[in-house]
Amino acid sequence: MPRISVADDQSSFVTSATGNPPFIVWGVNYDHDAQGDLLDEYWIDDWDRVVEDFREMKDLGANCVRVHLQFGKFMTAPDAAEPAALAQLKKLLGLAEETGLYLDITGLACYHKKNIPPWYDKLTEQDRWRAQAAFWSAIAKTCRNSPAVLCYDLMNEPILPGKKIESEWLGGELSGKFFVQRIALDAAGRSRESIAESWVKMMVSAIRQQDSDRLITVGVIPWIFVFDGKGKPVFYSPAVARHLDFVSVHFYPQTGEVDAAVAALGKYEVGKPVVVEEMFPMRCSSEELETFIRQSANHVDGWISFYWGATSESLESKTDQTLAEAITARWLKTFRELASDAKQGRLVPEDS
Repeated sequence: MPRISVADDQSSFVTSATGNPPFIVWGVNYDHDAQGDLLDEYWIDDWDRVVEDFREMKDLGANCVRVHLQFGKFMTAPDAAEPAALAQLKKLLGLAEETGLYLDITGLACYHKKNIPPWYDKLTEQDRWRAQAAFWSAIAKTCRNSPAVLCYDLMNEPILPGKKIESEWLGGELSGKFFVQRIALDAAGRSRESIAESWVKMMVSAIRQQDSDRLITVGVIPWIFVFDGKGKPVFYSPAVARHLDFVSVHFYPQTGEVDAAVAALGKYEVGKPVVVEEMFPMRCSSEELETFIRQSANHVDGWISFYWGATSESLESKTDQTLAEAITARWLKTFRELASDAKQGRLVPEDS
């Protein structure tokens, strides 16, 4: 597997072997299974299922898998990593290489509260950052020799404090999980950009000491879209984005608002490749999500949807199929149909 890097003109991804043609990311988030269990909660005891899922994701047409690693599953102390977890990560790298699937490794997850070490939330901000840097140092050291790693995503949807001093590190709950996490509780007179830059610099430095040239990004909520065009992308402001290699944003277009989503996505063109790191017909139809992909094809370098361990065929064959399963099955079929054109850059906006 050739390594993936950013083109010299910063306009796209390229393979290290040739530098041409552009590499288009077409992937899936493999974060949890149908029961809601996270990958690093079952990947040791149920490894055969992981192997089967990787083959199914390859058959789906994906070339990239985004995995989410929980801080508490990897760190036994602020400065000590769990050897068994790192060994399993190395095993996952081997599987990715075998199946030809690149990994978007997203870290520092605290999705399940039961896995958060009691000592973690008691740390001061700076000690918490140091523990997070130790996590990334251990991950990067484990991954540095594998060509299967597309990138490191520093944290899923980090948020920043406003004028109010916060008391909880985690944001709101969604289906028993906490996907959003604060990197500071108190602005303490600092601007949001300066907090974001300081944190990103510390995480990137920890990675670079172990893995000098791997791509690094941060997957963010597109607040410009959420707040109807208002605000600005803090993590992709000039001061912060200069430490990152490409833009990762999470878009769930709403019915009737595809054009607005595409317009908001354009605000994240900051002179770096752009990846829609999360997308799914959660609030719109499969047809509308396909329209969103096609309409954004001129300025997006990759799209990552979801796969939860069940093929479209297995979902369709269920006699007690739920509405959510029906939506998932239909979207997986559309995803597979779009795969070849997406990876070869042949998606054409519908109005062209």
